[in-house]
Amino acid sequence: MQTDIDPRSLIGRKAFDRSGHKIGTVDEVYLDDATGIPEWAAVRTGLFSRDAFVPLEPSDLLADGLHIPYERALIKDAPDFGVGRHLSPEQELQLYRHYSLTLPPPPSDYPDTDFGRLAGQDGT
Repeated sequence: MQTDIDPRSLIGRKAFDRSGHKIGTVDEVYLDDATGIPEWAAVRTGLFSRDAFVPLEPSDLLADGLHIPYERALIKDAPDFGVGRHLSPEQELQLYRHYSLTLPPPPSDYPDTDFGRLAGQDGT
């Protein structure tokens, strides 16, 4: 999907599965914490107004809406974490696993991952 698109322009757009069947409407868009790039969308589906999270990166935004390259059943079975809240790393991992997506590498400017020291210690 285009990474330069305004995420607010996705809200309210129709969402379609890989066969072109409408599955719902985009309710929320979630940005990657490190890059600020739109990464996930919550799509309101079904009679019970459930939100299914879908990946934006193999999806395509076309004139008629967001086309998600997955089967309707897989999308409808996606975890629902509720909208309006930040996705935790654990929740994102669940989504990556659900869609069998490869985890992205950490950004090159990713902070030091040495969590063994307490704040204020100089390492000596």
